[in-house]
Amino acid sequence: MYQNAGEKGRPHPEPDDPPRRRGNKFNGHGTFENDRPPILGVIGRESGQVFLRQTYRSTVKAIEPVVLRVTAPATEVHTDEWHAYDDLDDRGRTRFSVNHNRKEWARDDDGDGVREVHSNTIEGFWLGLRNYLRPFRGVSKCRLDLYLAFYQGIHNFRRDFVGFLRQLLGPFTLNSS
Repeated sequence: MYQNAGEKGRPHPEPDDPPRRRGNKFNGHGTFENDRPPILGVIGRESGQVFLRQTYRSTVKAIEPVVLRVTAPATEVHTDEWHAYDDLDDRGRTRFSVNHNRKEWARDDDGDGVREVHSNTIEGFWLGLRNYLRPFRGVSKCRLDLYLAFYQGIHNFRRDFVGFLRQLLGPFTLNSS
């Protein structure tokens, strides 16, 4: 996902440094430099656990190490057709992809009538993340990683919020009364 995030909250005392522009109109893949930092998301279909990371670019060097770190060897990885995932098969992961450019959203490879190959799980997750960020009316790209970490925690601990608070507060204890 690419999130519009600029320089919100940063002072502009220099006359030659204009305030942030509204409505980022950049097309294509975003980068940190053009105020559309890529967000990498890995979500487990069975566990529902999510891992989010802001990257500076959406290249193999930025994406592949993160995917390898948060997935176990022999894991099936379902992606879109983006080339940064091409070498995952050579790295001990099995990659299945759908080609959105050809209007392919889900595919049934084994013929049992269930379309197992899709990236709909993470695509649906992006909607929730965008809805979470919307009330802030823009976030600083320098602080976007903090928003992502908080949302990741909320999502991963949604069934055990007290456990989430224990993780968040550390040595403090919560009384159940």
